[in-house]
Amino acid sequence: MGDERVKAEALQILGLFQVLPRLVVFDLDYTLWPFYSECRSKRESPSLYRHAKGIMCALKEKGVDMAIASRSPTSDIARVFIDKLELQPMFVAQVKFSSWTHKTEHFQKIHRKTGVPYKSMLFFDDEDRNIQSVSKMGVTSVLVNNGLNLDMFKLGLSNFATTAAAPEPAPAPEDK
Repeated sequence: MGDERVKAEALQILGLFQVLPRLVVFDLDYTLWPFYSECRSKRESPSLYRHAKGIMCALKEKGVDMAIASRSPTSDIARVFIDKLELQPMFVAQVKFSSWTHKTEHFQKIHRKTGVPYKSMLFFDDEDRNIQSVSKMGVTSVLVNNGLNLDMFKLGLSNFATTAAAPEPAPAPEDK
């Protein structure tokens, strides 16, 4: 399925939801592309999972901001690959940290840069520990097993819409 067909299908999926996230955040390795960037060379020509570019183009067309939160010992290689794939203009924020930082730090930095509340974000990642920690911040998070694809995209939007429609929890009664 080509990028334009994926984009058209992603736009149809987006049209199913009345409430969309203000910011969609992606991990890189095994989420947008099928490899660890530290196992590659800057000279290589990277590729994305086959639905990733079309989904990102649809989000861009709908005016939904996007960001990257990636942990890698070779963020320089990730940067080169983003440039080679012509993805740079897609993102309002890119947080690429060394391997020993937590995704929660990435999201704090993204929040400070964009001002988008955590509850208005949707996050895709391939590591369960990242999904768990970021979910606790109030971010709707989706674990992808074989990279970002249209099914995971629809699941993420559906989970986000459900969370957005949920009433705020009532404040705890004060002790008397």
